[in-house]
Amino acid sequence: MTVQRQIGFWIAALVVAVLLLFVLRGILLPFVAGFALAYLLDPLADRLQKVGIGRLGASLLILVLFVLVFILALVVLVPFAAQQVGAFVERLPGYVTRLQELGAEQLGPLIRRLGIEEVLPAAPPSVGNLISQGIAWMTTFLQGLWSGGQALIGIFSLLVVTPVVAFYMLVDWDRMVRTVDSWMPMRHRDTIRNIARDIDRAIAGFVRGQALVCLILGTFYAVSLALIGLNFGGLIGMTAGILSFIPYVGSLTGLILSVGVAIVQFWPDWTMIAATLGIFIFGQFVEGNILSPKLVGESVGLHPVWLMFALVAFGALFGFVGLLLAVPLAAAIGVIARFALRQYLASPLYRGADPVILKPRVEAEQKADINA
Repeated sequence: MTVQRQIGFWIAALVVAVLLLFVLRGILLPFVAGFALAYLLDPLADRLQKVGIGRLGASLLILVLFVLVFILALVVLVPFAAQQVGAFVERLPGYVTRLQELGAEQLGPLIRRLGIEEVLPAAPPSVGNLISQGIAWMTTFLQGLWSGGQALIGIFSLLVVTPVVAFYMLVDWDRMVRTVDSWMPMRHRDTIRNIARDIDRAIAGFVRGQALVCLILGTFYAVSLALIGLNFGGLIGMTAGILSFIPYVGSLTGLILSVGVAIVQFWPDWTMIAATLGIFIFGQFVEGNILSPKLVGESVGLHPVWLMFALVAFGALFGFVGLLLAVPLAAAIGVIARFALRQYLASPLYRGADPVILKPRVEAEQKADINA
């Protein structure tokens, strides 16, 4: 009966939290962003404390430097990115039409030789129209995120409130953690602490590690594509780097865009097209064998499909707030689900025997799995 009450309590708490998040989603963005910023910068503040800088001074120094870098990035990158995006979107239908023409020219003789032209439609649908429809859908989706996350607060509120929230959270971070820890039920405190550490390890390992991977890959792709003279190489490279936050999605997107542009721009020079393809093959090899294992690690437990589902689902439900919460909530759900699965596999419900007798066997199996 006690277990049933505990389960009911936590389910009710989860429902209340989700309802509050949904109701307040229009005003939560600067606070969630400030909390996320404080979480990301807390390790740096701890390191500054170890060298003799007080917590208040370390927090103030970190936040001032972050704001300066952010403003500099806005001043330098935003105008360039806006100009590049506008020009690329304007020329995208022309690129697609040219690819269609090249495909018809190169594949036409092969189709006639195989005698299957009767099977194919006489007038293939315009891919350019499909691309235009896709761009319109993406624009509508982004507008939905924008209105869902910014309707009540505006840009000014986001830029002003977020640094203030991040500063106070960063100053009081350790004290807040100790306070929340003191609220944990004493009987289950060790278990909850272990779960919390696993969640923190998963979130920190993925967010901080994957952000560094995205920065390295985006810089590599942008510089390499610009050096070979690819049109919009910098834009495509940085887009691929940003989308690399979702494993494989960034590299695949950048590969399709860059090779398509390279074919239109360099045809029939296969050397430059192969160079474009080689850049992404090399980048994917480095990401999979060096960057991700070293910076992200294998213990994060966030499958790419689960991550994509979380980003789309939370983004559709809660706007930009949902996008910020998607990764930590996905990591937390994954850790809790794995813990629940371990408990189930060690329970009489699965084993059909006394858990006290099976405990040494379960521990031995877990150690064997770890060693394997």
